[in-house]
Amino acid sequence: MKGIVRHTIFQNSLMSGLLDGIYDGEMTIGEILGNGNFGLGTFDALDGEMIIIDGVCYRLRGDGTASVADLDDRSPFAVATNFVPRITAAAPKGMRRSELSAFIDEMEPSANYMYAVRIIGLFDEVVTRTVTKQEKPYRPMTEAVGDDAELHFTDVSGIIGGFRTPIYEKGIGVPGCHVHFIDDARSTGGHVLDYTVREATIELCPGTNLDLRLPLSKEFARGNLAPEDLDSQIHSTEVKS
Repeated sequence: MKGIVRHTIFQNSLMSGLLDGIYDGEMTIGEILGNGNFGLGTFDALDGEMIIIDGVCYRLRGDGTASVADLDDRSPFAVATNFVPRITAAAPKGMRRSELSAFIDEMEPSANYMYAVRIIGLFDEVVTRTVTKQEKPYRPMTEAVGDDAELHFTDVSGIIGGFRTPIYEKGIGVPGCHVHFIDDARSTGGHVLDYTVREATIELCPGTNLDLRLPLSKEFARGNLAPEDLDSQIHSTEVKS
């Protein structure tokens, strides 16, 4: 199929594991970077959002600040790949997230593959929120994100990056588009709720192979990874509309 070649996306643990409050990770940032130069995720105890750009892992905190993560920091959930921009297009000016999502759908050769996504450029506004560090015993993620503050960045240049995941991967990942933001100065960012494009380029890297690494912890082994309300949990934690 045109635009599709074999390409691996690596994932550490499951989204449903995070939803169940499994926040301690076995995998270090150094190990995750060994599986890709681009990606996203979170850190132990939900201590910030993660975005990996050009082989550097950044921690995005609740106050909107960004810093380079230590290689020995650990993560309970991350997705990474070596980004190759195989499909590109100019983003239509003025489009918000929902509109651009439909535009990106039309760019994809098929909805049945995974896609790493980069949107690089200038944005009129980016709305984010960021998880904050939790204390044990950990609450389920639907409770942990309940008081996250929204941050609004205006007239900002940067990268919105993440993954578009097919619906059939629900529970493994976040179905639809899961993206984080970091500015050009690499000083601020967060988990993206909405944005408005001024001038940007969309890059897609299709993924055909999923390399999934599951934790060996007691918490994961005992976790409820297929709750009946999985759809609503994902919506409330990742979209929050």
